[in-house]
Amino acid sequence: MTLSQLRYAITVAKAGSMNEAARNLFISQPSLSSSIKELETEIGTELFRRNNRGISITPEGEEFLGYARQVVEQYELMEAKYIAKEQQKKKFSVSMQHYTFAVNAFVEMVKQFGMDEYEFAIYETTTYDVIENVKNFKSEIGILYINDFNRKVLTKLFHESNLEFHGLMECSIYVYMWSGHPLAVRKEIALEELMEYPCLSFDQGNNNSFYFAEEVLSTYEYKRLIKASDRATFLNLMMSLNGYTLCSGIINEKLNFADFCAVKLKSDEIMTIGYLARKGASISPLGQKYLEEISRYKNKALQ
Repeated sequence: MTLSQLRYAITVAKAGSMNEAARNLFISQPSLSSSIKELETEIGTELFRRNNRGISITPEGEEFLGYARQVVEQYELMEAKYIAKEQQKKKFSVSMQHYTFAVNAFVEMVKQFGMDEYEFAIYETTTYDVIENVKNFKSEIGILYINDFNRKVLTKLFHESNLEFHGLMECSIYVYMWSGHPLAVRKEIALEELMEYPCLSFDQGNNNSFYFAEEVLSTYEYKRLIKASDRATFLNLMMSLNGYTLCSGIINEKLNFADFCAVKLKSDEIMTIGYLARKGASISPLGQKYLEEISRYKNKALQ
Protein backbone atom coordinates (compact mmCIF):
# COMPACT_ATOMS: atom_id res chain seq x y z
CA MET A 1 0.00 0.00 0.00
CA THR A 2 1.49 3.35 -1.06
CA LEU A 3 0.63 6.98 -0.46
CA SER A 4 -0.03 7.33 -4.19
CA GLN A 5 -2.59 4.53 -4.07
CA LEU A 6 -4.36 6.24 -1.17
CA ARG A 7 -4.48 9.49 -3.12
CA TYR A 8 -5.77 7.65 -6.17
CA ALA A 9 -8.58 6.05 -4.16
CA ILE A 10 -9.57 9.40 -2.63
CA THR A 11 -9.63 11.05 -6.07
CA VAL A 12 -11.74 8.24 -7.56
CA ALA A 13 -14.25 8.55 -4.72
CA LYS A 14 -14.50 12.30 -5.19
CA ALA A 15 -14.82 12.12 -8.99
CA GLY A 16 -17.26 9.20 -9.05
CA SER A 17 -15.66 8.01 -12.28
CA MET A 18 -12.40 6.28 -13.21
CA ASN A 19 -12.07 8.33 -16.40
CA GLU A 20 -12.56 11.69 -14.68
CA ALA A 21 -10.26 10.71 -11.81
CA ALA A 22 -7.56 9.67 -14.30
CA ARG A 23 -7.82 13.06 -16.03
CA ASN A 24 -7.54 14.86 -12.69
CA LEU A 25 -4.49 12.80 -11.77
CA PHE A 26 -2.90 13.14 -15.24
CA ILE A 27 -2.48 9.40 -15.65
CA SER A 28 -4.08 6.89 -18.00
CA GLN A 29 -7.37 5.26 -17.04
CA PRO A 30 -5.95 1.68 -17.36
CA SER A 31 -3.04 2.60 -15.04
CA LEU A 32 -5.43 4.06 -12.47
CA SER A 33 -7.75 1.04 -12.62
CA SER A 34 -4.80 -1.32 -12.27
CA SER A 35 -3.47 0.59 -9.25
CA ILE A 36 -6.87 0.55 -7.51
CA LYS A 37 -7.26 -3.16 -8.24
CA GLU A 38 -3.82 -3.89 -6.76
CA LEU A 39 -4.76 -1.91 -3.64
CA GLU A 40 -8.05 -3.81 -3.24
CA THR A 41 -6.23 -7.13 -3.64
CA GLU A 42 -3.59 -6.19 -1.08
CA ILE A 43 -6.07 -5.13 1.61
CA GLY A 44 -8.60 -7.84 0.73
CA THR A 45 -11.43 -5.32 0.47
CA GLU A 46 -13.53 -4.12 -2.45
CA LEU A 47 -13.50 -0.33 -2.34
CA PHE A 48 -15.56 0.44 -5.46
CA ARG A 49 -18.25 -1.30 -7.47
CA ARG A 50 -18.10 -0.69 -11.22
CA ASN A 51 -21.21 -0.38 -13.39
CA ASN A 52 -22.32 1.26 -16.64
CA ARG A 53 -23.05 4.55 -14.87
CA GLY A 54 -19.65 4.80 -13.21
CA ILE A 55 -18.60 3.64 -9.76
CA SER A 56 -20.09 3.51 -6.28
CA ILE A 57 -18.26 3.24 -2.96
CA THR A 58 -18.85 0.12 -0.88
CA PRO A 59 -19.55 0.44 2.88
CA GLU A 60 -16.10 -1.05 3.51
CA GLY A 61 -14.69 1.46 1.07
CA GLU A 62 -16.25 4.36 3.01
CA GLU A 63 -14.48 3.22 6.17
CA PHE A 64 -11.16 2.68 4.39
CA LEU A 65 -11.35 6.11 2.73
CA GLY A 66 -11.90 7.72 6.13
CA TYR A 67 -8.57 6.32 7.30
CA ALA A 68 -6.92 7.10 3.95
CA ARG A 69 -7.93 10.77 4.12
CA GLN A 70 -6.49 11.05 7.61
CA VAL A 71 -3.17 9.49 6.51
CA VAL A 72 -2.89 11.76 3.46
CA GLU A 73 -3.83 14.88 5.43
CA GLN A 74 -1.26 14.08 8.12
CA TYR A 75 1.41 13.48 5.49
CA GLU A 76 0.61 16.79 3.79
CA LEU A 77 0.85 18.60 7.13
CA MET A 78 4.28 17.04 7.78
CA GLU A 79 5.41 17.77 4.23
CA ALA A 80 4.32 21.40 4.50
CA LYS A 81 5.99 21.91 7.86
CA TYR A 82 9.25 20.01 7.48
CA ILE A 83 9.91 20.07 3.72
CA ALA A 84 8.11 23.06 2.21
CA LYS A 85 8.45 24.93 5.54
CA GLU A 86 4.89 26.19 5.25
CA GLN A 87 2.62 26.86 8.19
CA GLN A 88 -0.55 24.82 7.69
CA LYS A 89 -3.69 25.59 9.66
CA LYS A 90 -4.74 23.01 12.22
CA LYS A 91 -8.26 21.69 11.73
CA PHE A 92 -11.16 20.96 14.05
CA SER A 93 -14.62 19.72 13.08
CA VAL A 94 -17.67 18.78 15.16
CA SER A 95 -20.99 17.21 14.12
CA MET A 96 -24.09 17.53 16.28
CA GLN A 97 -27.79 17.15 16.63
CA HIS A 98 -29.68 20.46 16.70
CA TYR A 99 -28.48 21.91 20.02
CA THR A 100 -28.09 25.67 20.28
CA PHE A 101 -25.86 25.35 23.36
CA ALA A 102 -23.50 23.12 21.34
CA VAL A 103 -23.35 25.81 18.64
CA ASN A 104 -22.67 28.48 21.25
CA ALA A 105 -19.88 26.37 22.78
CA PHE A 106 -18.35 26.13 19.30
CA VAL A 107 -18.54 29.92 18.91
CA GLU A 108 -16.82 30.49 22.26
CA MET A 109 -14.09 27.97 21.38
CA VAL A 110 -13.44 29.68 18.02
CA LYS A 111 -13.24 33.10 19.71
CA GLN A 112 -10.60 31.85 22.12
CA PHE A 113 -8.40 30.13 19.54
CA GLY A 114 -8.99 32.51 16.64
CA MET A 115 -8.97 31.66 12.96
CA ASP A 116 -5.48 32.76 11.95
CA GLU A 117 -3.91 29.38 12.75
CA TYR A 118 -7.00 27.14 12.77
CA GLU A 119 -9.62 25.96 10.31
CA PHE A 120 -13.02 25.07 11.80
CA ALA A 121 -16.10 23.18 10.59
CA ILE A 122 -19.46 22.57 12.29
CA TYR A 123 -22.27 20.33 11.02
CA GLU A 124 -25.80 20.40 12.45
CA THR A 125 -27.18 17.21 10.97
CA THR A 126 -29.09 13.96 11.46
CA THR A 127 -28.27 11.45 14.19
CA TYR A 128 -27.00 8.90 11.67
CA ASP A 129 -24.71 11.44 10.00
CA VAL A 130 -23.30 12.54 13.34
CA ILE A 131 -22.18 8.94 13.86
CA GLU A 132 -20.93 8.53 10.27
CA ASN A 133 -18.98 11.81 10.34
CA VAL A 134 -17.03 10.75 13.42
CA LYS A 135 -16.58 7.22 12.12
CA ASN A 136 -15.23 8.46 8.77
CA PHE A 137 -12.96 11.16 10.29
CA LYS A 138 -15.01 14.05 8.93
CA SER A 139 -15.46 15.25 12.52
CA GLU A 140 -13.33 14.67 15.58
CA ILE A 141 -16.32 14.86 17.94
CA GLY A 142 -20.07 14.19 17.63
CA ILE A 143 -22.67 15.60 20.04
CA LEU A 144 -25.90 13.62 20.59
CA TYR A 145 -28.05 12.06 23.31
CA ILE A 146 -29.00 8.60 24.47
CA ASN A 147 -31.79 7.46 26.78
CA ASP A 148 -33.34 4.20 27.97
CA PHE A 149 -35.22 3.80 24.67
CA ASN A 150 -32.37 4.18 22.16
CA ARG A 151 -29.39 3.19 24.33
CA LYS A 152 -29.16 -0.47 23.30
CA VAL A 153 -29.47 0.18 19.55
CA LEU A 154 -27.13 3.19 19.45
CA THR A 155 -24.54 1.59 21.74
CA LYS A 156 -24.39 -1.40 19.39
CA LEU A 157 -23.92 0.95 16.43
CA PHE A 158 -21.19 2.85 18.29
CA HIS A 159 -19.37 -0.41 18.97
CA GLU A 160 -19.63 -1.56 15.35
CA SER A 161 -18.27 1.83 14.22
CA ASN A 162 -15.33 1.67 16.67
CA LEU A 163 -16.66 4.70 18.56
CA GLU A 164 -17.11 5.50 22.24
CA PHE A 165 -19.86 7.58 23.86
CA HIS A 166 -18.95 9.75 26.84
CA GLY A 167 -21.78 11.28 28.86
CA LEU A 168 -21.52 14.96 29.72
CA MET A 169 -24.83 15.80 31.41
CA GLU A 170 -28.23 14.37 32.26
CA CYS A 171 -31.30 16.44 31.43
CA SER A 172 -35.01 16.36 32.13
CA ILE A 173 -37.39 16.86 29.22
CA TYR A 174 -38.75 20.30 28.32
CA VAL A 175 -41.34 21.62 25.88
CA TYR A 176 -39.78 24.22 23.60
CA MET A 177 -42.23 26.78 22.18
CA TRP A 178 -42.62 30.45 21.39
CA SER A 179 -43.39 32.77 24.31
CA GLY A 180 -46.82 33.62 22.86
CA HIS A 181 -48.01 30.00 23.02
CA PRO A 182 -51.13 29.53 25.21
CA LEU A 183 -49.21 27.13 27.48
CA ALA A 184 -45.99 29.15 27.70
CA VAL A 185 -46.95 30.65 31.09
CA ARG A 186 -47.21 27.22 32.74
CA LYS A 187 -44.52 25.87 35.08
CA GLU A 188 -45.14 22.30 33.89
CA ILE A 189 -47.03 20.79 30.98
CA ALA A 190 -48.48 17.30 30.62
CA LEU A 191 -48.09 15.61 27.24
CA GLU A 192 -51.87 15.24 26.96
CA GLU A 193 -52.27 19.02 27.16
CA LEU A 194 -50.24 19.37 23.96
CA MET A 195 -52.56 17.11 21.97
CA GLU A 196 -54.15 19.92 19.92
CA TYR A 197 -50.85 21.55 19.01
CA PRO A 198 -48.48 20.27 16.28
CA CYS A 199 -45.39 18.47 17.50
CA LEU A 200 -42.28 19.35 15.46
CA SER A 201 -39.69 16.69 14.73
CA PHE A 202 -36.35 16.88 12.94
CA ASP A 203 -36.48 14.75 9.81
CA GLN A 204 -33.81 12.04 9.81
CA GLY A 205 -33.71 11.50 6.06
CA ASN A 206 -33.18 7.93 4.90
CA ASN A 207 -32.61 6.79 8.48
CA ASN A 208 -35.97 7.87 9.91
CA SER A 209 -36.03 5.27 12.69
CA PHE A 210 -37.54 5.92 16.12
CA TYR A 211 -34.09 5.14 17.52
CA PHE A 212 -32.50 7.99 15.55
CA ALA A 213 -35.11 10.59 16.53
CA GLU A 214 -33.66 13.72 18.12
CA GLU A 215 -36.76 14.14 20.25
CA VAL A 216 -37.44 11.80 23.18
CA LEU A 217 -40.79 9.98 23.37
CA SER A 218 -40.54 9.37 19.63
CA THR A 219 -42.96 6.42 19.75
CA TYR A 220 -45.77 8.46 21.30
CA GLU A 221 -48.88 8.68 19.08
CA TYR A 222 -48.96 12.40 18.36
CA LYS A 223 -52.25 13.65 16.97
CA ARG A 224 -50.48 16.29 14.88
CA LEU A 225 -46.89 15.90 13.73
CA ILE A 226 -44.78 18.01 11.38
CA LYS A 227 -41.26 17.05 10.25
CA ALA A 228 -38.72 19.68 9.24
CA SER A 229 -35.00 19.66 8.56
CA ASP A 230 -33.65 22.88 10.06
CA ARG A 231 -33.97 25.00 13.18
CA ALA A 232 -35.07 28.20 11.39
CA THR A 233 -38.12 26.37 9.99
CA PHE A 234 -38.91 25.05 13.48
CA LEU A 235 -38.98 28.58 14.91
CA ASN A 236 -41.23 29.77 12.09
CA LEU A 237 -43.67 26.89 12.65
CA MET A 238 -43.72 27.52 16.39
CA MET A 239 -44.77 31.13 15.92
CA SER A 240 -47.16 30.51 13.01
CA LEU A 241 -48.89 27.32 14.22
CA ASN A 242 -48.23 27.23 17.97
CA GLY A 243 -46.02 24.23 17.33
CA TYR A 244 -43.63 22.78 19.90
CA THR A 245 -40.81 20.32 20.20
CA LEU A 246 -39.26 18.35 23.06
CA CYS A 247 -35.74 19.25 24.12
CA SER A 248 -33.16 19.29 26.92
CA GLY A 249 -34.29 22.67 28.20
CA ILE A 250 -30.79 24.11 27.77
CA ILE A 251 -31.35 27.12 25.58
CA ASN A 252 -29.24 30.11 24.66
CA GLU A 253 -31.05 33.42 24.29
CA LYS A 254 -28.45 34.80 21.88
CA LEU A 255 -29.27 32.04 19.40
CA ASN A 256 -32.88 31.30 20.37
CA PHE A 257 -34.03 34.89 20.97
CA ALA A 258 -36.25 36.01 23.86
CA ASP A 259 -39.36 35.09 21.84
CA PHE A 260 -38.95 31.41 22.76
CA CYS A 261 -38.97 29.48 26.01
CA ALA A 262 -38.69 25.99 27.52
CA VAL A 263 -41.29 24.63 29.97
CA LYS A 264 -40.75 21.46 32.02
CA LEU A 265 -42.66 18.39 30.75
CA LYS A 266 -44.43 16.27 33.38
CA SER A 267 -42.30 13.19 32.82
CA ASP A 268 -39.63 11.15 34.61
CA GLU A 269 -37.81 10.64 31.31
CA ILE A 270 -34.09 11.49 31.37
CA MET A 271 -31.76 12.07 28.44
CA THR A 272 -27.95 11.87 28.62
CA ILE A 273 -26.17 14.31 26.32
CA GLY A 274 -22.59 13.41 25.52
CA TYR A 275 -19.96 13.19 22.84
CA LEU A 276 -18.80 10.52 20.42
CA ALA A 277 -15.14 10.01 19.62
CA ARG A 278 -13.12 7.34 17.89
CA LYS A 279 -12.17 4.54 20.29
CA GLY A 280 -8.68 4.97 21.69
CA ALA A 281 -8.12 8.35 19.99
CA SER A 282 -6.83 11.25 22.07
CA ILE A 283 -8.85 14.47 21.94
CA SER A 284 -7.01 17.44 20.43
CA PRO A 285 -6.52 20.68 22.44
CA LEU A 286 -9.26 22.24 20.30
CA GLY A 287 -11.59 19.34 21.08
CA GLN A 288 -10.79 19.50 24.77
CA LYS A 289 -11.58 23.20 24.88
CA TYR A 290 -14.84 22.62 23.03
CA LEU A 291 -15.88 19.96 25.55
CA GLU A 292 -15.01 22.36 28.38
CA GLU A 293 -17.36 24.93 26.86
CA ILE A 294 -20.10 22.29 26.53
CA SER A 295 -19.66 21.33 30.19
CA ARG A 296 -20.40 24.90 31.27
CA TYR A 297 -24.05 24.13 30.57
CA LYS A 298 -24.13 21.25 33.06
CA ASN A 299 -25.49 23.41 35.89
CA LYS A 300 -28.38 24.50 33.66
CA ALA A 301 -29.16 20.87 32.92
CA LEU A 302 -29.38 20.07 36.62
CA GLN A 303 -31.79 22.90 37.44
